[in-house]
Amino acid sequence: MTRTIGAFIVAVIGTYILGVFFIGQGNLANVAEMGLTVEFSDRIATLIHDLTHMTAIYLPLVTVSSIIAFSVAAGVIHFTPNLRRIGYVSAGFVALIALHLIMKMTLGLTGVAPTRTLMGLIAQGAAGAFGGYLFHILTQKKTSLV
Repeated sequence: MTRTIGAFIVAVIGTYILGVFFIGQGNLANVAEMGLTVEFSDRIATLIHDLTHMTAIYLPLVTVSSIIAFSVAAGVIHFTPNLRRIGYVSAGFVALIALHLIMKMTLGLTGVAPTRTLMGLIAQGAAGAFGGYLFHILTQKKTSLV
């Protein structure tokens, strides 16, 4: 149980970091489209700022969506253990896509500007898939070499 909780925390943090990276870079791409120059230092500063300032809003949303997605995946994987990897990766992907679509449908707003585009939405899904992969790897049963 402790390993599962630790793996979940690592998966959520991994999803959060990659998701925040994609959000910041998507926003900077929009800035560059307006004709402004975006330096590498701007990209690093944006990442650091976003990582430290999105914890109150985005991190809890990632956590809740991951809890729901990984719980559903665990139920399905119980009956199809050979699909464990694809189950958790898919669950993470769907969790982040659903998070943004549900916010749009229920609140009428896009909480993360880059998710207004298909590429931005898929990038968030990729961040969730990364978290799902981390969860899969970290919760695998250890096999003995003897």
